Amino acid sequence: MSIDGLDPVIHGPARLRIMVTLATLPEGDNLSFSRLQDLLSLTPGNLITHLRKLEDAGYVTAVKTGAGVTARTSVSLTRDGRAALARYTAVLRQLLDAAASPLPGSP
Repeated sequence: MSIDGLDPVIHGPARLRIMVTLATLPEGDNLSFSRLQDLLSLTPGNLITHLRKLEDAGYVTAVKTGAGVTARTSVSLTRDGRAALARYTAVLRQLLDAAASPLPGSP
């Protein structure tokens, strides 16, 4: 966790977009790697790199089925990932609310 409470694993713009996109799915649903790539306009290598970081943190799972030309990778948000995104969102809202509030003693 960073000093301001924002999770540095989620805080990267591409990883935040991945998390938010997957969070729009009902729990247990997934997106194909190629569909996620299309939605986010990321290169395959860039998406793989970010997914690995999120997977290492336990926030997403990527499951490969089939082999060769018929191989398909499905990506989904884990429960830990949903909880981490909820915490991240709450901290971000607090920071934004604090920024919108006038400082004590300000006119």
